[in-house]
Amino acid sequence: LTLPQFVQLMDNFVGEDISLPTVKRLTAFIKREYKQTKEEKMKQLEKVRRMSHLAQRKQLLEALFEKWDSKACGSLDLEEVIAVLSTFEGRMGKEAVMKAKEQLYSRYPQLSKVGKLSPRAFQTFVELIASKFTGNEDETIDNLVRFLTTSVEQSHTESLQNSARREWLQDIQKAAETHGTSMEPVYKAVIKALSQDMEAHGDNKRISAYLALLEENRLSPEQGQVLLRYVACTTDDAPYVLNQVLHRDMRGVSFAAIDQGKPIYVPRVQHHGNIHFWNSDRPVEERKGSFLVLPLYDAHWRVFGILGLDTLRDQCHKSIFLTHEISFYEGVCHAFSKAYHHICMCENVLQVAVTALDWLYPRTPSIHAVTTYLVTPDKDKSYHLWKVITTDNTGLKEIHRSPVVLLREENLFRDYLFKCTESSAVTLTSIYGQHHIAVPLHDLSRQTLGIFDISIGHHKKLPPQEQKDLQKMLKMAQAACLEILQRSLEERQPAQVLEAERVGNVRHAGILFHRFMLQELRECV
Repeated sequence: LTLPQFVQLMDNFVGEDISLPTVKRLTAFIKREYKQTKEEKMKQLEKVRRMSHLAQRKQLLEALFEKWDSKACGSLDLEEVIAVLSTFEGRMGKEAVMKAKEQLYSRYPQLSKVGKLSPRAFQTFVELIASKFTGNEDETIDNLVRFLTTSVEQSHTESLQNSARREWLQDIQKAAETHGTSMEPVYKAVIKALSQDMEAHGDNKRISAYLALLEENRLSPEQGQVLLRYVACTTDDAPYVLNQVLHRDMRGVSFAAIDQGKPIYVPRVQHHGNIHFWNSDRPVEERKGSFLVLPLYDAHWRVFGILGLDTLRDQCHKSIFLTHEISFYEGVCHAFSKAYHHICMCENVLQVAVTALDWLYPRTPSIHAVTTYLVTPDKDKSYHLWKVITTDNTGLKEIHRSPVVLLREENLFRDYLFKCTESSAVTLTSIYGQHHIAVPLHDLSRQTLGIFDISIGHHKKLPPQEQKDLQKMLKMAQAACLEILQRSLEERQPAQVLEAERVGNVRHAGILFHRFMLQELRECV
């Protein structure tokens, strides 16, 4: 138990009406009766030391990845990394790299196709190589890190350029984390990052930029099973591009970039012959410039859309995209993908909560209301709570698409929610005679992801059967949320159990709740 968890456990145990002398007697009892053997203490200290060591190693390898990823692409070229690592410790190092590569491919099957290392895959690769050497693994990793660090050189100008670019990419992620389930701030952050980079490092070229996402083509499947819908673009292009749809049977190279899984660069669109021009008002003689399409990947390296850029608005006929610019645009794609899938994850968690509450309410008439919150980071490394779903005693729900923010200093009577967040433990309290049970939803690292604030009115506890149903709902909701989070892991391929999860490639988050409920029922039978 952490300190906040221990305090919360004791607080729940003693309740609100206990006298101070009783609390003192309980404290004295725990001090007297709690015993820890020397072996237990050593085991606990070793566990803490190991966890601290792994956290330090993770930070070390993340810093190394960032140094290697000098263009802020979000990934490293696998063959380039192998070429450098193969020179470590001569022949023995080369053999270690080849053995580690085989294991890496079995853990990340998509690597053989895309040839790109994510930060997580890079860390795994270094650890696998270190495990092939005899001797202390930690020392080998330290030597590998030193070796790889000295293999990368950057000029002062490049360092400043990359530092600024990383800040703009971080702004894209912040937009996702601080605006609930709204994609609009993320779209704006992407366009802003591209514009800032063009002003600072792109010789002030005038560019047009647009994001398009893949959708199932239900209206005209004869034009292809999927289509590209343009969801965001630079302001001047909005009348021509925003909400437009590109089909496979139309002119363009975007679907070629999707199928190949690689960027396509057209330096002179006027000579290509297969470019789709959305602005039909632009005269043919002015349709000159460069055009770039980059695929958007998810964590499993599956393409889910494109980022497009062109210089048709720039009057200078020498306006082309340079290598360092294209590398940065790959970084923008990576940052947008993380932001986009973070919001998708939040929406899926909300859908699980909605489904869980729909199941719960007919079975628990003693529950007066349930308010659902999501925990989101703040700009100053703190956090706040988003009120996302309010449910009354009839089960009627209000979903807040623009979530209401709860700040600790402004909500003293809701402090139990913040205690629940920090301890990641169930918190009981009473406000004006109304009893509340705050139950956390955990993420994969046991940190608080969301909270169910359950009001049971003047009752101090629920009837036994209602309590049992509440516990069952919370257990299934937690299992469904962990499944959603695990699906976003690079090395984890999602498994569908129910037919409804397979049909039309549907992964409706609400179905997960019923799937886990059905699985538990099968186990009981």
